Amino acid sequence: MSVFDNMKDQVSKQVDEHGEQVGQGVDKAGDLLDERTGGQYADRVDQGQDALKNGLDGLDGQDDDIS
Repeated sequence: MSVFDNMKDQVSKQVDEHGEQVGQGVDKAGDLLDERTGGQYADRVDQGQDALKNGLDGLDGQDDDIS
């Protein structure tokens, strides 16, 4: 097992246990970016938030942890 496999397993476990909080953190970071850029890149930030949430949520092969 490589270092990256171990990290993936650890992140997946944390997302499983704290998915709601992870989603809130991603939303909060996106809101901060929107604020700092004056909303100029809001569409791209929203796309990035969705992609990050989907990527993290799918680490365990199931799409059920982050709302």
